[in-house]
Amino acid sequence: MAFYKRIRDLREDHDLTQAQVAEYLSMKQPQYNRYERGLRDIPTDILIALAKLYNTSTDYILGLKDE
Repeated sequence: MAFYKRIRDLREDHDLTQAQVAEYLSMKQPQYNRYERGLRDIPTDILIALAKLYNTSTDYILGLKDE
């Protein structure tokens, strides 16, 4: 599974909007939207912040693990 599908699924599973996640990451919603659509690679610091937000591993977000 591609990372962009994982971050969208995680966001939806946590009942968050793109705007809420973007605010948590200190960015604008359109920038975050590009990550969810797979138009941009996720920088390492954003990847780590998303893993902390969703209490999961970066490996899971990247699709290296399924748990």
